[in-house]
Amino acid sequence: MKSCFAIVLILLLLSGCSGDAGDDFSILNEKWSSIEAVVKGSSVNFYMNDGHPSANRWVDTYVSEAVKDKYGITLVRVPFDTEAVVAKFTKGKEQRENVGSVDLVWINGENFKAAREADIIFGPFAEKLPNYIKYVNKQQAAYDFGNPVEGYEVPIGWTQFVFEYDSVRTKNIPKDYNELLFWVKANPGRFTYPRPPAVVGSAFIRQAFYAMTGGPTMYLSGWDRELFEKEAPKVWSYLNEMKPYLWRQGKEYPKDIEELDALFAAGQIDFGMSYLPLHAQSKVLEGQFPDTVRTFVLNEGTLYNHHFAAIPKSCSNKAGAMVVANFLLSPEAQLSKYKPDNWGDYPAINLDTLSREQWTEFMKVELGDSSLSPDILSKASVPEVAIEYLKALETGWEKNVR
Repeated sequence: MKSCFAIVLILLLLSGCSGDAGDDFSILNEKWSSIEAVVKGSSVNFYMNDGHPSANRWVDTYVSEAVKDKYGITLVRVPFDTEAVVAKFTKGKEQRENVGSVDLVWINGENFKAAREADIIFGPFAEKLPNYIKYVNKQQAAYDFGNPVEGYEVPIGWTQFVFEYDSVRTKNIPKDYNELLFWVKANPGRFTYPRPPAVVGSAFIRQAFYAMTGGPTMYLSGWDRELFEKEAPKVWSYLNEMKPYLWRQGKEYPKDIEELDALFAAGQIDFGMSYLPLHAQSKVLEGQFPDTVRTFVLNEGTLYNHHFAAIPKSCSNKAGAMVVANFLLSPEAQLSKYKPDNWGDYPAINLDTLSREQWTEFMKVELGDSSLSPDILSKASVPEVAIEYLKALETGWEKNVR
């Protein structure tokens, strides 16, 4: 239900802005120096979900101060609670106008797809940003849950699916999904995954789906029901072969990541998993995991998903929004965001594009022994595919595996 609310919210916010320059796309023909020159003294409203305290704090302090000093932009982070703002939109025009103008918005794949279909996203603007051109891996940023980005949003950071193990307790870890199945059979009761549609459980079965069907490439052109029905039995067969050897013989599954963490911390299972690359280190710092826990990925690659920012088509301060988006992709901003005491979010830029001095600064960031480097994660990354595949896998798991 909340995801439906979120889609409605984003559509209403992005279509509810005002400004004389709302339909002016000539900015895309301007030189970047000209765009930077006109933003001094302007304000940029950055809408972000209020559920990310460390991200919000970073924007309120570091980003706000930097864009003010560099460009004379007043950055206003606008927190929004989905249901509360949707309620405002249901009360009439006067309430809607009080929500304010949106210049830049943190958006996810499902909302992005809906906004593109409604034709209310400005662009393509990504290739206008110098830092996007210079530092972003275009192939990795080309899709947002299978939706072609086509320059209508830019990545801010990324999250990625990883496995975790205690290096003292478990000496030999599997290298691929076939070895994982062999390991599970050889160590009955020592492995499990959260029950889909829990985020991590759903990611695990998507990852297995890729591994059993040759990777995501054939799915990148969009949802294909016939293709899914042809390929999906391979993953049901894999998961069902694994099922009797799972924790509690697969008759029960952890309901969420918290329950999986508790089983792993208590030594009842030997592998954890997460869609947050710094998850293990966070748990070490919290005292829940021992400092011998390490993170790993399998040879078939590992799901990644960028978080993106988009610009509404009908808002007036496109120049300011583009300048802020460009700054977010600068090495200095990405480095600041990367530090665990600031946010701890993995960089959206390709570190191989940096100067030796810049690269060295990223390497100096203390992520802890439990974490993988962004270079390893980047090389292992495989993209998410269309949201319809996610839904079909979750439904199919209920029918064919549970």
